[in-house]
Amino acid sequence: MPEVWFAIPGDPATLTGGYVYARRLMEALPAVGWTPRLVSWPGSFPNPTDADLVTVRESLEKIPPGATVLIDGLAFGALPTNILVGLTLRIVALVHHPLARESGLSTADVQRFEKSERAALARASRVVTTSEMTARTLIQDFGVSRARIHVALPGTERSPRAQGAGDVPLILTVGTLTPRKGHDVLIAALAQIADLAWSSRIVGSKERDLPTTAALRHLIDLHGLGKRITLAGEMGAGGLREIYHRADVFALASRYEGYGMVFAEALAHGLPIVACAAGAVTDTVSADAGLLVSPDDARALAAALRRVLTDHTLRLRLKDAAWRHGQTLPQWRDTAVAVAGALSQAMEAAA
Repeated sequence: MPEVWFAIPGDPATLTGGYVYARRLMEALPAVGWTPRLVSWPGSFPNPTDADLVTVRESLEKIPPGATVLIDGLAFGALPTNILVGLTLRIVALVHHPLARESGLSTADVQRFEKSERAALARASRVVTTSEMTARTLIQDFGVSRARIHVALPGTERSPRAQGAGDVPLILTVGTLTPRKGHDVLIAALAQIADLAWSSRIVGSKERDLPTTAALRHLIDLHGLGKRITLAGEMGAGGLREIYHRADVFALASRYEGYGMVFAEALAHGLPIVACAAGAVTDTVSADAGLLVSPDDARALAAALRRVLTDHTLRLRLKDAAWRHGQTLPQWRDTAVAVAGALSQAMEAAA
């Protein structure tokens, strides 16, 4: 069975969408004919130190010449052009979303990441993206040819249909507490529907961006919602399954998504979705399964939440559509098949 060396920066056990994708892909690849070999890189990416780059180069030099290497985009887009010089490796990039599309970056950082990622992508034999939207972005903004791109949507697991929380609807949000996830917009929207019965649970790491976490806590206190909105921190797979099952509505006000695995999970559980039409969200969430508003519009988000919470006929219709669509989503074996296609083409191109 051919081998692929999978370079991942940081701790693969991290509970974010990109790392979940990597773990599930590594688990699924053997069933489609590939043996994955983990290559651990420093967790400082996308802002590596000089010492970290020395470590990266040394790790690449240890890989057999001619081997196929899959590099996670969090690192690949930030690699200096000299890192791969002199190496006879077949490079496949895995891009969740361009580094420059992260929220909160300075103009200088946006320009730096756009330049480095464009240069890095030009050196990849094949590029795997996790959504059609990201594929379009790389073609239009980064000069990647369509022929080199393979779309491998994240997989989902077949799940029991959500049963809800009962008399007080539970609004579930899943996403690390960072500016891009728009939790500040959601909290502002929830403050506008405080007259309705609901509780909110925001699941996601509180440790990765401490200033954002502090700002969100202040915002919750400012609106007097401390007893209704819970910043629940990270949850493992079992805890997530349980809370999806108990939820009534899934809401997330992301300013940008390369795919949005949590939206797919919500659909797989039959949850109606209230979110922003940002990035790949419009591709992931079918039009009949959710209400999408413009990013950073707390008033529109509040109006959409109010409709879903008060119009039971609408909520049932959205739930049914979400459940139907969720049953059509790819599973992780499908993801692995798509990635294996890119790996095989990289091998053939180098032969």
